[in-house]
Amino acid sequence: MRKLLSTCIIMLFVALLATSCRKDDVIVGSTPRQVIYPDPDLGEIKGFFLLNEGNMGSNKSTLDYFDYETGIYTKNIFAERNPGVVKELGDVGNDIQIYGNRLYAVINCSHFIEIMDVNTAKHIDIVSIPNCRYIVFKDKYAYVSSYAGPVQIDPNARLGYVAKIDTASLKVVAECTVGYQPDEMVVVGDKLYVANSGGYRVPNYDNTVSVIDLNTFKEIKKIEVAINLHRLELDRYGNIWVSSRGDYYNIPSKTFVIDSKTDEVTDVFDLPNSNMTRCGDSLYVYCTEWSYITGQNTITYAIVNTESKEIVDWNFIKDGTEKNIAIPYGVAVNPVTKEIFVTDAKDYVTPGRLHCLSLIHI
Repeated sequence: MRKLLSTCIIMLFVALLATSCRKDDVIVGSTPRQVIYPDPDLGEIKGFFLLNEGNMGSNKSTLDYFDYETGIYTKNIFAERNPGVVKELGDVGNDIQIYGNRLYAVINCSHFIEIMDVNTAKHIDIVSIPNCRYIVFKDKYAYVSSYAGPVQIDPNARLGYVAKIDTASLKVVAECTVGYQPDEMVVVGDKLYVANSGGYRVPNYDNTVSVIDLNTFKEIKKIEVAINLHRLELDRYGNIWVSSRGDYYNIPSKTFVIDSKTDEVTDVFDLPNSNMTRCGDSLYVYCTEWSYITGQNTITYAIVNTESKEIVDWNFIKDGTEKNIAIPYGVAVNPVTKEIFVTDAKDYVTPGRLHCLSLIHI
């Protein structure tokens, strides 16, 4: 196993999230560090970006980059390359994706999407969207889920929506109302699926996945799944894997499967799920399941075969590293090297750690 140390993070070749902090409010120069030997046989993946979430309310989200060719991991590249941007990257990085030659970072509590040049990480523009959460793309449009209202628990919180952004003009051209507090999304053909959490309305969580027809940009169906939905992952067979966080008391976290051909729930797994990523037919799932009854987290790492729909492993970390991970907060797999990445948020305040492990299951 080899490790990458960082102030974690959302990873770019797949989405991955953890936390970090910055010690002061001045611009901190980028910090390069040699973490592995240079790799002359790069393959398709040249490197990856990592978006530091930062402490809520402190405008301390930052952007890092790891270069496989040099083996150098560089922290805080956005601030150095964009010294004129006020408050730098903003408050709470929530998602990051590449589309075309641009890098899109969803900054939740600053209520905007930061658009950068993917080659330089230099600022191009921002698109303002209140309480924005996740971003996906289809053709010339970006789609962003929005909680719509302020960042606060509210039993009367309004319905959320999905914003449609023209990637040429970088303008919001339409909105589609969905369920309460929508989170992750996936695109399947001409349909957009949106996981509605209802998290602000606790204990009256939402329990639906909204289906939007992208041709009309209208919600055409709500699929009842389970309470407090969060993550969606599409497999190679048209199935959408859905995470439910439960209520942190008596309703446990589980994993569900929706058939996108019928838009019906076909499978339910007693598999707790905080986050997941797919590589081939392997779905890597971890869960940090908090219980208000016990006052403790139950942590699991699993692999599901998406073709057979079987749980094939209940711990994909084989070298004991899981004992050193306090709060797993994200997972990703390099599709070329098959390395598994797991982030550790530690105590949510001190800098986290990114673990890189060699793949056992392919």
